[in-house]
Amino acid sequence: MYSDLTKFCVDQVCSIRDAMKLLDLNGLGIVLVVDGVQTLVGTITDGDARRAVLANIDLTQPVTFLLARKAGSPFACPITASLGAGRSEYLRLLREHNILHLPILDDHRRVTGLVTLDEFLPNREIPLRAVVMAGGEGNRLRPLTGTVPKPMLPIANRPLMEIIIQQLREAGIKRVNVTTHYQAEKITEHFGDGRDFGVELAYVAEDRPLGTAGALGLMEEPKETLLVINGDILTQLDFRTMLAFHKEHRADLTVGVRQYDIQVPFGVVECQGAVVQRLTEKPSLKFFINAGIYLLEPMVYQYIPNGERFDMTELIQQLIKENKQVVSFPIWEYWLDIGEPTDYERVQEDVKNGKLLK
Repeated sequence: MYSDLTKFCVDQVCSIRDAMKLLDLNGLGIVLVVDGVQTLVGTITDGDARRAVLANIDLTQPVTFLLARKAGSPFACPITASLGAGRSEYLRLLREHNILHLPILDDHRRVTGLVTLDEFLPNREIPLRAVVMAGGEGNRLRPLTGTVPKPMLPIANRPLMEIIIQQLREAGIKRVNVTTHYQAEKITEHFGDGRDFGVELAYVAEDRPLGTAGALGLMEEPKETLLVINGDILTQLDFRTMLAFHKEHRADLTVGVRQYDIQVPFGVVECQGAVVQRLTEKPSLKFFINAGIYLLEPMVYQYIPNGERFDMTELIQQLIKENKQVVSFPIWEYWLDIGEPTDYERVQEDVKNGKLLK
């Protein structure tokens, strides 16, 4: 049981941004909202916070604003347990309600602790297989990639892909496929069958570049959800939070997105015909960009051609056309696409400054 309330409790007058910071710090996927005497007011999950980002909600608003959004939903009143119930009862409640967190309260509904499913099943393997897309030639990174494939570029004295594999293993993912093409032997010789890195590795060789999704068509259709990540992505995202979001939204495909702001250096004039309707001085435009991390359900495979060039953008468009459930998952954690030499220089600096691999 977690009993240090400072790690998972926020006062109801705190901002949404404060709650998000605590979510990042505790890594539990939840914060408990309390009043001045530690009485439970409600809970904010990782998913609640990410939906707020997608809805462009002002993050300076009090955290009670998010609680109000859940009013009337099945998640408005959190499942709780009493302090003296015991571990067997805690586990029963977690399983019965299919939840990951259980606030523990005293007789006055004051928070005394938090129990998580991970405490009972610390080494549980999550129902997820991963694919690391590592076949690209990395032309924009030349001459760095002249003699080594991009996923093997050294970060803090070890290959980039080794860091990705470690993160997958720590998330409870043990089975990983790696798609290869350019200088494939450099990858296969280093990683072998994955045993030395705590995972089971299998390789999918592309005889020619097949785009960002085509290599998936060379694989046998998975029986579980598939995590696909580009081999040039570094992130501190916990893949378990993305999977929980994916399942909560009953998605067929979830695409990780990153907020990208563009500062327009001029005043923008909005017109209707010749009539000026509005003028905004140097506005900042906000967009969500594709972050190169995806979750796919097995049914998606029927839309992926076998052995043909095919991109993730084409797959997503096809699923939308077929009215399948495609959702976006905002990533606010550290994230960097190492596509240019300046990106590679930046990640080295981030390691030195403690922003990555803490």
